[in-house]
Amino acid sequence: MGREEKYGYARVSTREQNLGRQIEALLGEGVPGNRIYVDKLSGKDFERPQYQRMIRHLRKGAVLYVKSIDRLGRNYADLNEQWRVITKERGADIVVLDMPILDTRREKSLIGTLISDIVLALLSYVAENERAAIRQRQAEGIALAQEKGIRFGRPPRPIPDNFCEVHRAWREGGMTMVEAAAACGMPPKTFYGKAVKMERERMELWNGEGKERDGGNQLDPEEWAGTPESLGHCP
Repeated sequence: MGREEKYGYARVSTREQNLGRQIEALLGEGVPGNRIYVDKLSGKDFERPQYQRMIRHLRKGAVLYVKSIDRLGRNYADLNEQWRVITKERGADIVVLDMPILDTRREKSLIGTLISDIVLALLSYVAENERAAIRQRQAEGIALAQEKGIRFGRPPRPIPDNFCEVHRAWREGGMTMVEAAAACGMPPKTFYGKAVKMERERMELWNGEGKERDGGNQLDPEEWAGTPESLGHCP
């Protein structure tokens, strides 16, 4: 096959996933370490910085090695298009290590190309369906967790000890929201959100108790907002 100008491409979807096995396989094929391009991004499309950089270096006679077809990409249409770009426009060959039949160096005849194209179409279709299945499982898992009351993201920031005093001063017009938020050590948007949430809880509690005492009449929100006991968590 003559002397090859070898390139390698490896990909994982998240920064937590390990690239070790892919890198080891590429090095085992004689790909120089400085010609192995790595992305830690989803395979949903080919807008990946290292992939795009690698494509610019490929030229006629070069050989691109990948561990498996889904490392190249998982989108059926885009994967087939990129295969065409690499092999037809760039004139390079592709070797998929986990699927020896996908080695464009082996058979350049019409039959050989047809077989490779059929296998590629099948595998890229499977890869895209696997990606869709992963997304569905993730969505189902998140929905189930939310039904069980599991919360995602950062835990809520605790209310500082001076929140009630600062909130009262803000409501009475003694401080601006920016000043109140700064006094509590939080952004204005966070301060306002926590204030509204706690006021709403207090109003619900007050109205629930008030109905029993006053025959079902609710407290006027305007009257309630200025009371010293404006917050459910405040004394």
